[in-house]
Amino acid sequence: MRDRISQSMKEAMKSGKKRRVSTLRLVSAAIKDRDIAARGNGKERVSEDDILQIMTKMIKQRTESARMYEEGGRPELAEQEREEMEIIREFLPRQLPEDEVRAICAKVIEEVDATSLRDMGKCMAVLKERYPGQMDFGKASGYVKELLG
Repeated sequence: MRDRISQSMKEAMKSGKKRRVSTLRLVSAAIKDRDIAARGNGKERVSEDDILQIMTKMIKQRTESARMYEEGGRPELAEQEREEMEIIREFLPRQLPEDEVRAICAKVIEEVDATSLRDMGKCMAVLKERYPGQMDFGKASGYVKELLG
C-alpha cells in the first residue's frame, strides 16, 4: 500500500496533477504520523489494516466537511473535498454492496450468538477485523442494531 501511494504521488508530480499530489501527501503524512506513534508502542510500522483505517477515517472526515461546506453555501470547497475522497478511495478495497453488508451482519450476529444490543460491540469488532476498508461501519452498525433490536 505504501509503495502504491508513493508511486502514484511520483506519477502525479510528473503529470502536474496538483490536487492528487496534495491529497497523496496528506495520506503519506497521516501514515507517517501513525508510524511514529506506533514506535512508542514497540512497533516498527503500522500494518496494512491500520493504513486502511487511516484512509477510511480520512474519507469520513471529507464527507463531513463536504456536507458542512454545502450547508454553508461553499459548493466549490465541497467539490474539492469530494475530489480528495475519490483519490483516497482508489487505494481502498472494493466497497461491498449494501445487501451484501446486511447479509454479512446477519451472519456475524449468528456466529457470535448475539441476542441483544449488549452484544453489538462483539459483532462490530468481528466486522472491523474481517472487513477493514470494505464497508461503511456506521451503516453496518445500524444494520446490526436493527437486526438485534
